[in-house]
Amino acid sequence: MLEQFRKFGRELFLQGVNSSHSGNMSVRMGDRIFITRRGSMLSDLTERDIIETGLHGDDSHIVLASTEIKIHRAIYQGTSALAIVHAHPPMAIALSLICDEIIPIDTEGIYYFKTVPVIATELTVGSDEVAEKLPPVLGNYRIAVLRGHGSFAVGQMLEEAFQWTSSLEATCRVIYFAAQLGFPGALARGKQGEPSW
Repeated sequence: MLEQFRKFGRELFLQGVNSSHSGNMSVRMGDRIFITRRGSMLSDLTERDIIETGLHGDDSHIVLASTEIKIHRAIYQGTSALAIVHAHPPMAIALSLICDEIIPIDTEGIYYFKTVPVIATELTVGSDEVAEKLPPVLGNYRIAVLRGHGSFAVGQMLEEAFQWTSSLEATCRVIYFAAQLGFPGALARGKQGEPSW
């Protein structure tokens, strides 16, 4: 398991979807969660950076777990996910500031996503509002973006959640470049300030 955390933590950094100490990942095994340590450097994880805690209750090491542990728990309790990747992909975050949903225009994005929900909350980091809003959305979508904060992707293993994160950022780059080139409808969006989610 450590090798998987190390591999995908490193890839998230190399692909530019996380800064040196941002983002977090977790895996569920039964009623246990293994989650990256608060403030850990995902590109260089060690055994001490993976914190084990309960799905429903705190263990003694909970103070070391990511600040997003509440969100991870809520997603596991509300979906069939067995792995979660939370990242801060810059293009996806930028688009989330002006779009109510991210609608891919490239073939791969359309194949994988059709649409990616953008969720607006007053507080975005580890808040009760996020824990309430995000799980129902991720029950129907592979990935969602918290406006101005970052993405949460789910899968049956870390590789799958990583794939959706990587693919979303690639899709957002295509949207951005197409908009810069004047492609009509590149930034399809709903009513500003009235998110669909």
